[in-house]
Amino acid sequence: MRRPDDIGRPPGNRFEGTEETDLNTEIVVVGSANLDLVVDVARVPSVGETVLGGDLRRVPGGKGANQAVASARLGRSVAMIGRLGDDEAGAMLRAAMADDGIDTTHTVSTSGVPTGVALIAVQADGDNSIVVSPGANARLGADDIERAERMLTEAAVTIVQLEIPIDAVVTAARVAAGIVILNPAPAPSGGLPEELFSYVDVLVPNQSELATLAGFEGLVDVARAVELARDLPCRAVVVTLGADGALVVDGDTIDHVAAPLVHPVDTTAAGDSFCGALADALVGGSDLVAAVSWAVRVGAATTLRAGAQTSLPTRHEVEELLA
Repeated sequence: MRRPDDIGRPPGNRFEGTEETDLNTEIVVVGSANLDLVVDVARVPSVGETVLGGDLRRVPGGKGANQAVASARLGRSVAMIGRLGDDEAGAMLRAAMADDGIDTTHTVSTSGVPTGVALIAVQADGDNSIVVSPGANARLGADDIERAERMLTEAAVTIVQLEIPIDAVVTAARVAAGIVILNPAPAPSGGLPEELFSYVDVLVPNQSELATLAGFEGLVDVARAVELARDLPCRAVVVTLGADGALVVDGDTIDHVAAPLVHPVDTTAAGDSFCGALADALVGGSDLVAAVSWAVRVGAATTLRAGAQTSLPTRHEVEELLA
């Protein structure tokens, strides 16, 4: 099983303790790209209820694209592997990624299939409710990943999520030669293939995703999260805790990393910016706890602006927003 000798440094001597890499593409993201249709509401409606909201906003999103943009805005060279529809929304999303300097060579346009769409209702307190129509994302296959093999074997970090078919996820994790970060969202109720766990270096679930993967029903507090994380067959687990920061479970090492106190405007992309920032710090040679400390700060800063990709900060803006 391929493992980095030291989390934060991929196999071989690419970093040799330095802060930067000379690779053309430092981070590859394999995942979804969606057009987010966002409406602000006083509260999310219950079943059968209609509530009035604010004006509709069309915002580039999707967990994969969000994580790619998050890493790119922190200064990393990033490539995206995914699928878009051959439509207006797809062109909009491709242009948005290009504006952030993301390599979309392996982001394929798919004829006759719509681009993925997410319907998002954002409450006044910043919490949200989301329904996703995968569209072209559901057509991403193992063959798409294999065509990008060279890029995956050269990248320092590969990030994958679960808004794309599981075959594509497993293939990407298997082919990648650097650190593999898996954000298991949305978490499947039937669990994940054992083979996938064997390729994952850092698993990044939130509390509910961790419970789903572990087959646990009930409240997941910090103590329970440690127990469940230790039962998962991957090297390290980082459990995101929202306003409470994150929990790092790496073998016998357990660290609770606190989050800065903020008053959130919109939490839509906070988890995605966390993953993008985690990859950024690992590429820079940080150990896992230091990388999580940075990711917690970036995630908190992201909640202070509305939207998905519109909220993702640059490195300078993280400090500015949290000042």
